[in-house]
Amino acid sequence: MNLLLLIGVPFLTALAVLAAKGLKQVRTVAFIGSVLQLFLAFYLLNQYHNAKELGDASTMLFEQSMTWFPSMGISFHVGVDGISIAMILLTSLVVVAGILVSYSMELLHKEFFFLLVLLSLGAYGFFISLDIFTMFFFLEVAVIPKFLLIGIWGSGPKEKSAMKLALMLMGGSAMIFIGLSGAFYYSNEAGARTFDLLSIAKNGIPMQAQLFFFPFAFAGFGVFTALFPFHTWVPDGHSSAPTAASMFLAGISMKLGGYGCLRVATFLMPQAAEHYAPVIILLATIAIIYGAFATMMQTDLKYINAYSSVSHCGFVLLGIGMLTKTSITGAVMQMVSHGLMTALFFAAIGMMYTRTHTRLVSQLGGLLKVMPFISSIFIIAGLCSLGLPGFSGFVSEMTVFVGSWQNPNMWYRLATILSCASIVVTAVYILRAAGSSVMGPIKDQHFLSITDAHWNEKLAAVVLLTGIVVIGMAPFLLTNLLAPGTDIIMEQLLYK
Repeated sequence: MNLLLLIGVPFLTALAVLAAKGLKQVRTVAFIGSVLQLFLAFYLLNQYHNAKELGDASTMLFEQSMTWFPSMGISFHVGVDGISIAMILLTSLVVVAGILVSYSMELLHKEFFFLLVLLSLGAYGFFISLDIFTMFFFLEVAVIPKFLLIGIWGSGPKEKSAMKLALMLMGGSAMIFIGLSGAFYYSNEAGARTFDLLSIAKNGIPMQAQLFFFPFAFAGFGVFTALFPFHTWVPDGHSSAPTAASMFLAGISMKLGGYGCLRVATFLMPQAAEHYAPVIILLATIAIIYGAFATMMQTDLKYINAYSSVSHCGFVLLGIGMLTKTSITGAVMQMVSHGLMTALFFAAIGMMYTRTHTRLVSQLGGLLKVMPFISSIFIIAGLCSLGLPGFSGFVSEMTVFVGSWQNPNMWYRLATILSCASIVVTAVYILRAAGSSVMGPIKDQHFLSITDAHWNEKLAAVVLLTGIVVIGMAPFLLTNLLAPGTDIIMEQLLYK
């Protein structure tokens, strides 16, 4: 398969959106483009499985490379493995759902859908890039649309939240660039420096250089995935963003950081990853526990989901920091699971807010009687978040815990126990929020006249829910996909 299609389709869709006239035509074009992205993602998955069945043992499949900036060792090098494909599938599902829930957007609708599509373009480019400069380029493509989506279409203190998000992510980008520059400077491919990911990993980086540049790369990507204490943009950004932007931020953008921590920082600098593992595990454990308890204090549904994302993304970093094959597999599974789950949660919250005009738990109640579909989706997303068996949250978190326990270090096992204990806190805030918001008597008589989800909102929820249930009931489909990619990472860790 030609991977450039994953960039070309969103790019052409964005241009078509700008050329479209009227809300109906704009959203139709955006939806068709998102469905094409979804089709390409599943076609890529099928082609990948076919190649593996035929015995293709390449580190990366469907590679393409074109010289971009030869004097700087920069090339447009793309390729995928199972980890990349899992992220691409996640992105395509969230994009379809995000477009669908935005059908009623009327304010500057053309610009709104254009920015959403542009975000997806940046994500696809990031996940298929094998040149770390190109990867950084696509990472930056997605920052400005986030700022504009929140600053223009957001709610509450949207300008402040948008500025905080942009500054924090730009700060993270600066640290990433320092880390990538170090990898480039100490690379050596046929006597020349290169930004090629596979070449740098093959030739290795000197230990002292790894120790200096790893914190910049890991912490920089960590900013994007709510690494404590750089997580403060998450609650404000998510709470002020419009529904689709919240879905994209939590479902896709935060996964760029986790993917970068694993694919770039850990893969290129394995010795430093092992050296700094205690710090990573400590910060991840703090994020898990702090995020869970902070969520208990929230009264706004969006803040509840935002702070819970800090806690759940801590599991991703915990799995990466443990450096076992099972924990790394669990970390990627958690990225996929959390992306689907939190996107569904934000979609349900957005549907509720559109109809009730409030997100405060104290002002809601009895919605299950008047909005059974939306309320049911809200409850299901919550049950997935607390790790109910049968949903993706359970298998991903259990995989992280099992993999973490496989590390024999006593302090690491203590961190695993503390992280497991956070599930109890998660159950408290999820059940309390669900019980107060959608169950019990109707607190506001105006709620009696509101309607349930429309067809487009139902379809968006079903798309995300399907992914959650499939992973929860048949996790082997995802673990088998991830296995070759995690094997390569483990070989790098063990070899170095």
